[in-house]
Amino acid sequence: MKVVIALTSSSGQLSGVQRHAINLARCLLTRDEITAVHLIAAPWQQDFVRDAAPRTDARLHLHTASVRNNSFSRNLWYYAKLPRLAARLDADIVHLAYPTPMARNAYHCPTVVTLHDLYPYDVPANFGFPKVLFNQLVLHRCLRMVDAIACVSNSTLARLEGMEPRLALAKAAVIHNCVSSQSDVSATSPLPNWSGEPFLLCVAQHRRNKNLLFLLRVFERLLRTGAVAPGTRLVIVGIPGPETKAIRHFIAVTGIADRVVLLNGLSDEELQWCYRNSALLLAPSFIEGFGLPVAEALLAGCQVICSDIAAFREVGADRCLYIPLDAQAEQAFCEVVCAAMGQPSPQPVALPQLSASFIAEQYLQLYRSLLYPTSACDAPALGASVPASEGNHAI
Repeated sequence: MKVVIALTSSSGQLSGVQRHAINLARCLLTRDEITAVHLIAAPWQQDFVRDAAPRTDARLHLHTASVRNNSFSRNLWYYAKLPRLAARLDADIVHLAYPTPMARNAYHCPTVVTLHDLYPYDVPANFGFPKVLFNQLVLHRCLRMVDAIACVSNSTLARLEGMEPRLALAKAAVIHNCVSSQSDVSATSPLPNWSGEPFLLCVAQHRRNKNLLFLLRVFERLLRTGAVAPGTRLVIVGIPGPETKAIRHFIAVTGIADRVVLLNGLSDEELQWCYRNSALLLAPSFIEGFGLPVAEALLAGCQVICSDIAAFREVGADRCLYIPLDAQAEQAFCEVVCAAMGQPSPQPVALPQLSASFIAEQYLQLYRSLLYPTSACDAPALGASVPASEGNHAI
């Protein structure tokens, strides 16, 4: 089975969607049934794809999309060029890493899209006006054009069912993100001028749903009241976005610039260092599609304090400390952080339902159900919850 995975996007740094695509390639390559995986990224994404992809497997082929870094060029590439490329590569399955423009009947083979969330409808501030209207249109059309929708969580499927119940029933299934324990850890700190001071960690893009201004208020309160040691830092790892200006303004006016570290573009090894050396992971999002940092932190043995939302509960179960985002949330976060700071770090946990072998089997069943619809009786039912040689070719 030959699978094309398209992850081309505007991001020049490794973010959640790109990591999903690379992890998808990695887990598919654990199966002998997969004869080739073609991973297609933009020119400005090639460095981090090469670093993160499993380069030792000859079945993996890295391609560079012939595209410019502007919205029109990227959307045109997905609409017109990707179908022709998939035909040239003789793909059996085309897997879109996120919803993109599609033409009806453009592909010669079945298509799958990963649905991470419905942010164009749920968090329009992440996109801004009028851009959000285009994102809503692309999402709406893509979900109708593809043959199957792989929702990354039960909460994402539930949201899709609420918006498009017939569509969810006909072609959607839950297949979680593949998240595995990482053994490679950076030998040096990615934190500037770090000499062993305790730090709180948050891994989040600068987007509205991540609730980073709330987190900064919590941290400023902890410092102002002396609830944490004066040298404690807050480290936020994530690419800049619509909230960056407001974040930097808050840091400046409250005088905590020397205590807050904004990082982006970290390697997987550097991110692992952060998980393993932080005092706590804080995740205050008010909505999420999955909760990748929560899963990664648990696998690394990092205590997690997070908002009490469905996606985090789905990943963290009883292993996290949950805080409702109500009127008392700021005080509650402060109190729980104070109590947890003095506790020993928990042991790393196993999350077999997110392992490469488990996720690969689910995707193969989904792919088979599309390729052999009359014989794939063991494939996961669509609309149902599922329990929890390297080259570089310009194209």
